[in-house]
Amino acid sequence: MAVPAPAQAPGTPHRFRAVLDRVAEEMADLTHRGRPADYIPVLADGDPRRFGMAVAEPDGTVYGVGEWRQPFSAQSITKVFALALVLSLDGEGLWQRVGREPSGDPFNSLVQLEYENGIPRNPFINAGALVVTDRLQELTGDAAALLLELLRTESGNPALDFDPQVAASEAARGDRNAALAHFMASYGNIVTPVPRLLTAYFQQCSVEASCADLALAAGFLARHGIRADGSALLTRSQAKRINAVMLTCGTYDAAGEFAYRVGLPAKSGVGGGIVAVVPGVCTLCVWSPGLDRRGNSVAAMTALDRFTTLTNLSVF
Repeated sequence: MAVPAPAQAPGTPHRFRAVLDRVAEEMADLTHRGRPADYIPVLADGDPRRFGMAVAEPDGTVYGVGEWRQPFSAQSITKVFALALVLSLDGEGLWQRVGREPSGDPFNSLVQLEYENGIPRNPFINAGALVVTDRLQELTGDAAALLLELLRTESGNPALDFDPQVAASEAARGDRNAALAHFMASYGNIVTPVPRLLTAYFQQCSVEASCADLALAAGFLARHGIRADGSALLTRSQAKRINAVMLTCGTYDAAGEFAYRVGLPAKSGVGGGIVAVVPGVCTLCVWSPGLDRRGNSVAAMTALDRFTTLTNLSVF
């Protein structure tokens, strides 16, 4: 099943067009929008009033509202793609080094690592993502480059790239991630030298992409593991399991609230984006820089809540 190049023909009716327009209207009236991530200086000036939302259907059709073509910092959304690459290359071996359970703690917490012997709870908290990137670095020698190649290919956008200013900004404030990596290394759960691993990790998180790019790039999760060109990135079972972990762990320690309100597998990032999957139907990406206290975009969560309410689409 080769997917056509992403495009939006002006005036062409699309399945969710009316819903997106309505959501955009409601978001314009949203009063509480949160605050941008101020611990990454480059992101601190984000305007919470900005908003974009895109839907990508399994055939590659993509359309949106607001600033859906505006690139933003993908941040932790990239963890989904790193996990998919490791599972595609290495099968189930990763799960010996990282769990699949919700953490219930902040995404950069050190607490659980100490009493669980250096094994992170899941691949989407920072400690778990560092283990995933470490394994991808072991397997390929250049984890960040392979992840960027996947994003470019699946989105159909060869211009996607890292933002060196964001990567440098994160590195300058990267003491907590360094502590996580060194602590896991002391238990033998990190193989790559920590400075090299952190460079790859910060580079990975610095990818700039739009709602359209990320909705399209995540399409293999709606197509049960099938890439845009019709080849298999993952088995159907692996795609199902990534979606399951996204549902239970993808929005930090607000995963229960997100499942209650939205009912979709999703992964958020502190750049203000959230990618969500309706298996077999579509993928979505919503962006607005204002975050709640748990690191999830207030407007993006609200928009996805409204989308599933208006369409009656969820995994439940």
